[in-house]
Amino acid sequence: MASSAVDSAIMKLANIQLNELSTSSSPNLQKNLSILPPDQIELGKMLLENGQGHLFENWPDPGVDDDDKKALLSQVAVLNSSYPGGLASYIKTAKELLADSKAGKNPFDGFTPSVPSGEVLTCGDDNFIKYEETGVKQVQNAAFVLVAGGLGNVALPMETTTGTCFLQHYIESILSLSEASCREAQGEGRRDVPFVIMTSDDTHERTLQLLESNGYYGMKPTQVKLLKQEKVACLADNDARLALDPNNKYRIQTKPHGHGDVHALLYSSGLLKEWKDAGLRWVLFFQDTNGLLFKAIPSALGVSATKEYHVNSLAVPRKAKEAIGGITKLTHTDVSSCSYSAAVSSSMLVGLYPNNMTSGREMVINVEYNQLDPLLRATGHPDGDVNSETGYSPYPGNINQLILELGPYIDELSKTGGAIKEFINPKYKDSTKTEFKSSTRLECMMQDYPKTLPPSARVGFTVTDIWLAYAPVKNNAEDAAKVPKGNPYHSATSGEMAIYRANSMLLRKAGVKVDDPVTQVFNGQEVEVWSRVVWKPKWAVTFADVKSKVKGNNSVSQKSTLVIRGRDILIEDLSLDGALIVDSVDDAEVKVEGHVGNNGWLIEGIDKDDSTTSALPEEVRIRGFKINKMDQLQQSYSEPGKFCLKP
Repeated sequence: MASSAVDSAIMKLANIQLNELSTSSSPNLQKNLSILPPDQIELGKMLLENGQGHLFENWPDPGVDDDDKKALLSQVAVLNSSYPGGLASYIKTAKELLADSKAGKNPFDGFTPSVPSGEVLTCGDDNFIKYEETGVKQVQNAAFVLVAGGLGNVALPMETTTGTCFLQHYIESILSLSEASCREAQGEGRRDVPFVIMTSDDTHERTLQLLESNGYYGMKPTQVKLLKQEKVACLADNDARLALDPNNKYRIQTKPHGHGDVHALLYSSGLLKEWKDAGLRWVLFFQDTNGLLFKAIPSALGVSATKEYHVNSLAVPRKAKEAIGGITKLTHTDVSSCSYSAAVSSSMLVGLYPNNMTSGREMVINVEYNQLDPLLRATGHPDGDVNSETGYSPYPGNINQLILELGPYIDELSKTGGAIKEFINPKYKDSTKTEFKSSTRLECMMQDYPKTLPPSARVGFTVTDIWLAYAPVKNNAEDAAKVPKGNPYHSATSGEMAIYRANSMLLRKAGVKVDDPVTQVFNGQEVEVWSRVVWKPKWAVTFADVKSKVKGNNSVSQKSTLVIRGRDILIEDLSLDGALIVDSVDDAEVKVEGHVGNNGWLIEGIDKDDSTTSALPEEVRIRGFKINKMDQLQQSYSEPGKFCLKP
C-alpha cells in the first residue's frame, strides 16, 4: 500500500515536471505515464529535456503496445548507463560536434605540419637486438589487451599453410614471450600474464566459444578476461535527434562506439587496480587482424622501458596517401592564440601527442590520411603528401598498437573515467549539410587516449620496418583489387603473403640463403610469393632466437614450405627444395640438416566467383588461392631426447 502511494506521488511529480517542460511537447508520453514505472518516467523526462520528444510521437493510447513502449525505455536505460555522463552528455556532445561539422570547422587552423622525430629501429641491427632483449625482460610485468569489437575476425586463419587463426597465434605469442621473460628473470616467480579481449555484441559469444572449444589455446581460463562494449545511439539529424529503427518505432538504432571504449571498460572493470597491486607496469594494446604485430612488440616494449615513456605508439614507414594515419608534428604559428585545451577540444584532432610542449604550441599527433594531404597543401606543400626518396611518406604510419605505463594510465583514467575525445563523421545528402544519407553516431578511438594528457606526459613513438610489423587484414577481395597500384592491399591475400615474407626475411638476416620471391596475381591483387616459412612462437619470439637456431650454410628455394613446430629445433646446413614439417615436444632437441627435396606444397590460383570453387571454404576463396599438398617430409618427435633429422 505504501509503495503504491509512493508511486502515485512520483507520478504526480512527474506530471508536474513534464507540464513544466511543455504540456504539448509530448502528449503521447503524458497519457502513457500510468503504464510506466517511476524510473522510466524519469528517463522520459530526461529525453524531453534533451530534445527527444519525437521518440513518443507515434505512441498509441495506453493498452496498446505497452510492452513495446517499456522496451524502448529499457533500451534507453542501457544506453544511458553505459555511456560516461549518460545520454544527456552524449546528446550534448553530439550537438556540438554536428554544429562544428556543418560549419566546416578546421581543427588545424594556425598549425604548420612538419616531420616528427622518434625512435627508428632497423630489424636485426645491434640497437634492435638490445631493445628486444630489454623488452622480453619486461613482459612478465605486462598485460595484453586485444581490441576485437566491431565485427572482429580473430577466428580467421592467419595463413593457410598451417591454418593457425589470429587468436591462437596471439595467445601462443604471449605464452612464449612470458616463458622467455621468465627465463630472463633468472629465478623470479613466474606470473600468468593477463590477457583481455574487448568484444562486442557481434563477437562476444563467438570469441568465447572459440576459446572454450580450443582449451584457450594453452592459456589458463583465469588468465583471459572478456569485456563487452555496448553500442551507442544513432543520430538522425543535425539536432542530434536519436534515430528510430525504420522497421520498429520502439527501437533506437545503435552502432559501435569505436575501440576507444576499451579504456572505460578497463577502468570500470577494476582490472587496472588488480594489475597495479600485482606489480604490473605495462599495458599493451593491439587490434585484431595483424599477423605480424608480435614480431615488433619486444623491441617496442624495450623502447618504452628504456625511454620511460608513459605512452608509446608503434609506427611503420607509410606510403603517401595510404589509408592509415600519419604521425605528424604540428606547430602553431601564433603562440599566444594557441592553448593546449583548445587544441584537444576538436573532434577532428585524432591521436594527440602533447610531447612535453608548453601551452600546446607544438604537438606530435596522428593526423588521419584524408586530413594530412589537404593540411600539407594548405601550408606550403603544393603536392601534399608525397613519397620521399625512400619510397615512403616522411610521416610514419600509426598502426594502433599502444604501450602504456600502468601507473600514469590509472592516474589519468581516475580523472576521466576512461572517456575518450570523440568525433563524428556524418554522410550528408548534399552540400547544404542539412540532411544525412543515413544515421550517424559519435565515435572514439583507442589511440586518442593521449588527447587529455598534460604536456608533462612522456609520449613517444617507435618506428619499425613495415615488413616486420604491419600486415592488417581489413579489406575484402573486391575492395583490395581496387587499391591503386603500389599501395598495400591490406587483404587476407596480402596478409598471408606478408607473413611468409617476414619469416623469409628474418631467415635471410640470420644468414640463410632464401630465394627471391616470384610475382603472382590472386583475386586481382599482384603480390610477392616468398617461400612459405612458418614457425610456432615457441621456436622464436625475437630475432635473437632466430639467429641462435640457425647455423652453418642453409638454403631455402622459392617453391619450398618450411613449418617448425617445436622449441628446440636447430637448422644447420639444410638445403630445402620442397616441403618440410618438423614437430617436437618441448624436451626434444632436434637438429635438422642435409638435403630435403620433394614436389612440395604448391600454391594454385582460384577464381573466388567461379562455380567450381563454391565448395571451398570462405577463408580460402577470399585469398584467391589454395595450397595443393603434393609431397612433403614430415617428422614428429613426441619423446624427450636428442635427435637428428638428416634424410
